[in-house]
Amino acid sequence: MPQPRIEANVNLSPAAVATFLLVLLLGAAPARAAVPVFGYEIVHTYPHDPQAFTEGLFYLNGFLYESTGLEHQSSIRKVKLETGEVVQKIDVPPQYFGEGIVNWKRQLVALTWKTQIGFVHDLATLKVERTFSYKGEGWALTQDGKRLIMSDGTPELRFLDPGTLQETGRLKVTYEGEPIHNVNELEWVKGRIYANVWQTNVVIIIDPASGEITGVVNLTGLLSPSDPLSGPDSVLNGIAYDAAHDRLFVTGKNWPKLFEVRVLPAGRLSKSTR
Repeated sequence: MPQPRIEANVNLSPAAVATFLLVLLLGAAPARAAVPVFGYEIVHTYPHDPQAFTEGLFYLNGFLYESTGLEHQSSIRKVKLETGEVVQKIDVPPQYFGEGIVNWKRQLVALTWKTQIGFVHDLATLKVERTFSYKGEGWALTQDGKRLIMSDGTPELRFLDPGTLQETGRLKVTYEGEPIHNVNELEWVKGRIYANVWQTNVVIIIDPASGEITGVVNLTGLLSPSDPLSGPDSVLNGIAYDAAHDRLFVTGKNWPKLFEVRVLPAGRLSKSTR
């Protein structure tokens, strides 16, 4: 994925951009009215494949479906939540960098990063049924029951017709009117779009009608200092929601753990039971 960027005439390091986003989104800038900032509580901790460079994640019928990235390493897999066991897997063709996935009826739709090609898989077998194309980069997917919702690293989310996979509209993600870049992994949760901001520990809550950020979940501190990570790319990325049981799951690229978290009311401090 590209290096982080913001709309400013300065060059900032990834760390500086992450700091900027935290300041912006957490309402620390005095000129802006703060949106609600939510903490979290770890409800359960599950094993996660530390070799999985997580790009997409969703929960369906008792299993997690996960897509992983990097050329020559990308895959789509069905995973047992409780054990992390991969029970079904298909490799993405080696020339593609796998990105976000989403289920739609009996299909699984998958993006690739820069190649402007997506794949439609049979959900039961994971076999490829057809391909489709789109302009620009592919980052993440979710759905609201009527449309697919796609991110591409810009402030704009795209709406796709789930049958034709043609774009039907766009939504600009903003905070107090300012566009937010690097909107990445997506999940539809209780009528809102939850989105990870790439290379931060922030999940933003987006109004699907206006694009305005209505809340921020600060997920700093999920991993303990002793948890092994493979490098600077091992960042938070992966959101899944079990609507039937109101369970929210998060993980990261090459993280050894996946967490069920409960979002706490604004103002309450985060706590964990690792």
